[in-house]
Parts: sequence; C-alpha cells; structure tokens
Amino acid sequence: MMASPGKKTNWFAIIISIVVVVAVVGVGALVVTMNNAASAPAAAPADGVVNEDTGGISLGEGADVIEEYVDFMCPYCGQYWDGYSEYVSEKVSSGDATLVIHPISILDNASMGTQYSTRAASAAYCVAESNPEAFYPYVDKLFANQPAESTEGLTDDQLADYASQVGAGDAASCIADGEYMDYVTEKTQDTPIAEGATGISTPTIVVNGEMVSLTFSGPETDLAPLLTQ
Repeated sequence: MMASPGKKTNWFAIIISIVVVVAVVGVGALVVTMNNAASAPAAAPADGVVNEDTGGISLGEGADVIEEYVDFMCPYCGQYWDGYSEYVSEKVSSGDATLVIHPISILDNASMGTQYSTRAASAAYCVAESNPEAFYPYVDKLFANQPAESTEGLTDDQLADYASQVGAGDAASCIADGEYMDYVTEKTQDTPIAEGATGISTPTIVVNGEMVSLTFSGPETDLAPLLTQ
C-alpha cells in the first residue's frame, strides 16, 4: 500500500501571517516611541548639587538666585512649573541665575494614606544623589505625570521607573527604602512663610531673598522685576 501524501504547506498563508505580525510590531514600536517623545523630560540646565544644611538642590552658578519650594502633588506647583520652568531654565543656562529647588511635603493628607508628597520628595533627593545630571529632568518628569490630589499618587515602582527613564536607575533602592523621607519632613519646616500667612504654602518662590507674590500671569511679571541680570 502506498503511503498517503503529506499535507501541502500553505506558504502563502504563512507569509501573510508574518507580514501582519511585523506590521503590528512596527505600529506598536511607533506608538511607544511617540509616547516617549511626548513625555520626554526637559534637558537639565545644570547638574543638581544638594546643600545638606538647607535641603536646597542648586543648579547653575548665576548671580540671581531663584528658590522654589515645591510639593509634587500640589497642583499649583504643577501650574507654576508649566508656565515658568522654561524661563527659569534659560536664565540658568545663560549663566544669569542659580535655581535652588527645595522638594517639600505638605500634602500627604491628600494622598489617601500613601504619603505621596513625602515619598516623591525623597525620591527627588535619591535621584540628585545618584545622578546629579538627572535631577532636573526627574523633577520635570514628576510634574509631567503629576497625580491629582485625593488619589494614592505614584507608587514607589513608578517613581523608580521614572528615575530610570532619566538615567538614574541606581536610585531605585533608595526610593524603595524611603531613604530621605525623614529629611524631607525636617526640611519642610524651614520653608519661608509669607507675612500674614497662617502656614506653609506651595509653591513658595523666593528671588534674591524676596518672597514672590505669584499672580501666575507669567515670569516676566512675577520674576523678572526681582532679577538683576
């Protein structure tokens, strides 16, 4: 008895399947690339240097000193960053100004018990310690992905992932351990309080030693009059 012939391979179907898979993978890669580009962090105007005494992280060496006390869950801090960071960054890059960022925490009670404000501020210190060049892009990343108040905020894994995305992957264990949470709590108490105010508020902006009354009408109105350069 003759053996029955084997089933003929359908090469046309196989080729079509391969083409479809390649197309799907290509589209997926394009989407990922576009998403990464849309959320790419701002370039750092300078490396971040931590002053352990004040808690300020300095960028640049310009004569004008712009200090920003920010809580990473504070929506007004996010608004300030969106509208003012490019102007301030240009001042730092040109050598006219020094930017000093103070990561502080006053909104832990708005993160459903996760202490997001303190954890995020601690993570910022972890990044500054791990890779000073990554600090400014990391701050930019946190504000670009800022969680709303009355949510749990970002997880430690997410905070570490953003650190990795800006080149500070070595900060992961520091972030997971909440290494600087106590330090954040301590330094938050040193935040200047405006005359007549009942407590700390964010963002608190100080230019050349003078507190700014933010109008959110733009840096030319709020910051420029206090600069010397």
